[in-house]
Amino acid sequence: MLLLKVLVKNAFRHRLRTLLTVVGITIAILAFGLLRTVVSAWYAGVEASSASRLVTRNAISLIFSLPVSYREKLIRMPGVKQVSSANWFGGVYITEKNFFPNFAIEPKTYLELYPEFVLDPGEKEAFLHDRKGAVAGRKLAQRFGWKVGDSIPLKGTIFPGTWQFVLRGIYRGAESSTDENQFFFQWEYLNETMLKTVPRRANQVGIYLLGLTNPNMAAEVSRNVDATFKNSQAETLTETEKAFQLSFIAMTEAIVVAIQIVSFVVILIIMAVVANTMAMTARERIGEYAVFKTLGFSWWHIAGMIFGESFFITITGCALGIALTFPVAKSFGQQLSSFFPTFNVVRETIYLDSAAALVIGLVAGIFPAWRAVTIRIAEGLRRIG
Repeated sequence: MLLLKVLVKNAFRHRLRTLLTVVGITIAILAFGLLRTVVSAWYAGVEASSASRLVTRNAISLIFSLPVSYREKLIRMPGVKQVSSANWFGGVYITEKNFFPNFAIEPKTYLELYPEFVLDPGEKEAFLHDRKGAVAGRKLAQRFGWKVGDSIPLKGTIFPGTWQFVLRGIYRGAESSTDENQFFFQWEYLNETMLKTVPRRANQVGIYLLGLTNPNMAAEVSRNVDATFKNSQAETLTETEKAFQLSFIAMTEAIVVAIQIVSFVVILIIMAVVANTMAMTARERIGEYAVFKTLGFSWWHIAGMIFGESFFITITGCALGIALTFPVAKSFGQQLSSFFPTFNVVRETIYLDSAAALVIGLVAGIFPAWRAVTIRIAEGLRRIG
């Protein structure tokens, strides 16, 4: 306790300088934490991917569809226990600013394949038996104030027209990383409309989703699927759900790398600021350190005081920065829900914040400690006053 009291008193000899340094560290740790949260949010879909699910799409491009007739062949393949499908609908709610992912799905099999979307049994039954029924994520429903039973119109961009849906359920995520900003409706409703208006676009699905009996069979099943439809009217590309999600990340890889670089540049800048503060502090106290030496204090006592003060300042700023990261990230997450379905501060971010603070404290104290330890007593005493 005595040592801590000495460190606190030393740290606040120059209160304004110390407070400004602590504020700088707080802002740096906050910025670092938010930038790392953006990176983790970017990869949230990848981390939430299941090893027991495969995605089959058109080999040419994701924008090309697959025939609905493929489903019967897929379900009979060894290693496949369930097959579902999904179409990206691309509907707009009121204005283009109200963007959110919306899909036409085969509801029964889709919900079986994605148990992380937790739906009340009564709402699930209502959804399954209503051709125009839809379900929305909890965060999405909160965003627009939707309630079960509301009529929700979506203006089609890929599929023209205004489509009317009845909200039959609001799902919640089984995990904190589960996307609760999606909107699902029945593929049959979409297909029936296409049969009446644009027959050539009917009986088509965007992707097939395959549930495996054993995740270790993913590579084998993928090869079998693609071999089955080789040289057909629509060749396929089958990959794990994680690989499918990573293909989207790869499109924006340069942005992710830039954010990661900026996050570490922030730490380097604040490291230089703290190092300058500690250098100024040590220079002002050279005479005191010389007196300590004459009294018999060893080098590690002097180095310990300098490093202790450096760590006290950086840890204080780090603690404040981490404490502010959670409310600020929550506010950002609400504003960026259209782009990042989950925007949570993960445990790894806190570990990185703490590690960054320790590195800053260590590096900032190295040169002042070395200077104080190596200076001669006579030279140090000449600086008194």
